[in-house]
Amino acid sequence: MISIDEEIFVPASPERVWAVISDPTEVVTCINGAELGEFHDDGSFDGTLVVKFSALRVRFGARMNLDLDEPEQQGRLSARGRDGQGATRFSAHAIFSIEKDEEMSGTRLRVSGEVDLAGKLAALIEAGAGVVVSRMMKDFSDELVRRCTATADTATDTADAHSALEAQRLSVPGGNTVVARTTVWQRVRAWWRETARRRQANRSGVK
Repeated sequence: MISIDEEIFVPASPERVWAVISDPTEVVTCINGAELGEFHDDGSFDGTLVVKFSALRVRFGARMNLDLDEPEQQGRLSARGRDGQGATRFSAHAIFSIEKDEEMSGTRLRVSGEVDLAGKLAALIEAGAGVVVSRMMKDFSDELVRRCTATADTATDTADAHSALEAQRLSVPGGNTVVARTTVWQRVRAWWRETARRRQANRSGVK
């Protein structure tokens, strides 16, 4: 078993940090070797992660679920998958939360979780997990800080992405209409946030 218990300080507002860590399309850009795959109608999504253990590079694929409690700014991530050769299976879960740090004028992100491994490479992966997790968390925290403290234009674009439509109609002088196409990632973000909103509403009993 691999355990994770980390705290990261981010010199940005809780709203900005939450906008990043609650969005899979944002989080994946903070993790080296990670890629998103297909998003499913139930709100789950596929992903892959390439991890280097000494001279060995292992590519994992997983089906993931992310449950968000936006009012409390907390979330739970669960995943199940296996490596590319099917020799090692894993299941994982993690809980994350943020809170404002008044003294440091920023936000504290806390992450805790466990990864259970079974199969041919389990012992090798667990033996090198300490170094790998430490390296990955440092890379993740560095990129998270960079993204959360990006320029105002970048932050605004990210915050507005969840409300972007596949095509936005803009009125221009002369009565003509211009169709501005959003990017693929904007459409994914919009779909994901709407799905997450509906799941949150269902849990709260809100129609």
